[in-house]
Amino acid sequence: MADPIHADVAVVGLGAMGAAALAELARRGVKAVGIDRFAPPHDLGSSHGETRITRQAVGEGAALAPFVMKSHEIWRALEEETGESLLVECGALIMGKGANSHHGKPDFVRATAATAKAFSIPHEMLAADEIRRRFPQFLVDDDTVGCFEPGGGYVRPERCIAAALTIAQRHGATMRTGETVTSITQIGDGVEVVTSSGIVRASRAIVSAGAWIGPLLGSPFDRLLSVKRQVLHWFEMEPDAAFSERSPVFVWMHGTGDTDYLYGFPPLPGDSRVKVATEQYEAETTADSVERTVRPEESAAMFRTHVEGRLAGVSPRAVKAAACVYTVTPDFAFIIDDHPAADRILVVSACSGHGFKHSAGIGHAVAARVTTGASPIDFSPFSLARLG
Repeated sequence: MADPIHADVAVVGLGAMGAAALAELARRGVKAVGIDRFAPPHDLGSSHGETRITRQAVGEGAALAPFVMKSHEIWRALEEETGESLLVECGALIMGKGANSHHGKPDFVRATAATAKAFSIPHEMLAADEIRRRFPQFLVDDDTVGCFEPGGGYVRPERCIAAALTIAQRHGATMRTGETVTSITQIGDGVEVVTSSGIVRASRAIVSAGAWIGPLLGSPFDRLLSVKRQVLHWFEMEPDAAFSERSPVFVWMHGTGDTDYLYGFPPLPGDSRVKVATEQYEAETTADSVERTVRPEESAAMFRTHVEGRLAGVSPRAVKAAACVYTVTPDFAFIIDDHPAADRILVVSACSGHGFKHSAGIGHAVAARVTTGASPIDFSPFSLARLG
């Protein structure tokens, strides 16, 4: 085994959160090393699939809005630095029926509007007839209401991660990919990270390993975090479909139950597919045992249950499907807190299915926390204490 390497901060897991944190640490002149068992960006975690929705007016809670607002600022800066297109503001339309719930939050459409008002985020409330007039691709019922945020849209997850890691390395960060972390231990005033290839010793560690956090850190994370398999579907559009690359992303609670729900994206430029998905939180899996193959009948069920009769001009022809994992807390909120038995290990997970839009802002705030002792954005709503 090679001699240990030394750093100020070790970042374990280089998905959305870890890559963003590593880039910000490197910008600050911190001697940082990032470690990942794969070679990010990759398709084995939660940060892939071509597109991820971003919306600054987040119905999951006003405490999240500062993160996503900062994320938009950071992605625009990354675009300037790297020449990559990362953020597309095509608008975001959140639709539902009255007291529906989403990600554990009741009356999600109006909760979205309340966050927009609190942070002066441009938005409009739309009745069903106005939704049909402006967005005929959505076949909404008369009791559907919507909140439209023109500054919402989507980001390209693989590109965002690659851009962050490029900037991290440009500013001197070290990356160790293809290394599996087997243990993280606080020893005195430092941390020892043991990997399949060696040892990294650092003053502090950020653990952003997503679905691998529970097995890696043990209690209480193995009890609090559950891993859920999710499936993304790409359906072919009919030639006369009203969808175009200027269509908004959408989150649509079309019934009263938590599973009466779908979300989706406009076709990418030059593409003829619409990407849609729903979420499930009943069946658990693990990061290492999750079924990666998507069966044709899964796409057929998705179309039959959620797409048919709702998305005009979308055919049942599934041309692609992919699986990913969500790592979820009991209340669907994040954990951003010190390990309860090791105050030099900061845990940044789980994203609970709505984390990518916040990732760049969280990386910025986490880097400030470990270097200065204070975060510019309040972490208290994401503490372990709230979960008992």
